[in-house]
Amino acid sequence: MLEKETHNFEKTVIVGIVTQQQNEEKLNEYLDELAFLTFTAGGEVAKRFTQKLDKPNPKTFVGSGKLEEIKYYIKDNDIKTVIFDDELSPAQQKNITKELDCKVLDRTNLILDIFAQRAETSYARTQVELAQCQYLLPRLTGMWTHLERQRGGIGMRGPGETEIETDRRIVRDRIALLKEKIKTIDKQMAVQRSNRGAMVRVALVGYTNVGKSTLMNAIGKSDVFVENKLFATLDTTVRKTVIKNLPFLLSDTVGFIRKLPTQLVESFKSTLDEVREADLLLHVVDISHPDFEDHIESVNQILQDIKSNNKPTLMVFNKIDAYKYDKIDEADITIEKTTKNFSLDDWKQTWMSKLGDKNTLFISATEKANFEGFREKVYEAVREIHITRFPYNKFLYPDYKDATENE
Repeated sequence: MLEKETHNFEKTVIVGIVTQQQNEEKLNEYLDELAFLTFTAGGEVAKRFTQKLDKPNPKTFVGSGKLEEIKYYIKDNDIKTVIFDDELSPAQQKNITKELDCKVLDRTNLILDIFAQRAETSYARTQVELAQCQYLLPRLTGMWTHLERQRGGIGMRGPGETEIETDRRIVRDRIALLKEKIKTIDKQMAVQRSNRGAMVRVALVGYTNVGKSTLMNAIGKSDVFVENKLFATLDTTVRKTVIKNLPFLLSDTVGFIRKLPTQLVESFKSTLDEVREADLLLHVVDISHPDFEDHIESVNQILQDIKSNNKPTLMVFNKIDAYKYDKIDEADITIEKTTKNFSLDDWKQTWMSKLGDKNTLFISATEKANFEGFREKVYEAVREIHITRFPYNKFLYPDYKDATENE
């Protein structure tokens, strides 16, 4: 199915604005990410449209002249979809759709659509449907004729196809039903977590597409789905992992992203519970990405929002094998740049090594670079939590040799 989708890209254009809060450089970063999101959803970006405005136009997001320019371009180039980088109000979406006479999505709708594609389990599908219904509810008015002529594609999966002939009351009833269903599954998952015993819980967190699933496969010898697309992992995977005879639970969680829709934060509460209940966080960062500093900030903000920012954390800078030298400042490193890879000592001279005090690591999950050092650091962190919380762990695990006996 995936192979079929990759050969039938939907032609799109993406739109963003430069404002007082968002300069041109930042906008280009967001549009790069939006283009990757579009590719993940099965689209191909034919052109980018940008405009400088003090603030978004309350009626059409962009100015009338820019909207006219977009209109002529999509007609001349057979464009099916226009995607805006920021969330559109129901009125803006209605006005733009009427003017452009094509499918109009915003960043939130696009992310929800990707989640609809990626949801594999019943629980994940329920969470996605709840988020989609909450997004669609205020947008039902005026959407009837717009959605009647659509025939699938980006933004049209999930309840958008089934709820179109309903009214607000039925959608609200559906939302209430989905919330009750999630509440029931939440209780079941809470019981599952309580039944996992007294083992230390470690959660992989980080921006989407930083290599968390690859890292989990490398540590725990598991078989978690990996793909170079955003949100390849949607369902939380938990595996029992052992390093030096010390067992612990390792969970791979859904990736975070800038401008994460509030509907997803709410509906994926239980998925984030794996992070809330973790004893140790492994914050994975794609150091080869030019915006990795923003990614760190976004993840830290979400961790703060879910009250998990004070947990013991290891900063794991991944993909050092893919790092581009022009992304490092002369002041960041004291050695001369060469065509060879930086050594670990070189990485330790950068400002990144100070982000996590002594809890910063530089690795490549695919190449297994510095992997033994990584495993040793994780072992030490887990062991410290383990023997502090369970000083008599050999009684909890009869077949487990006490870590203190190895000293």
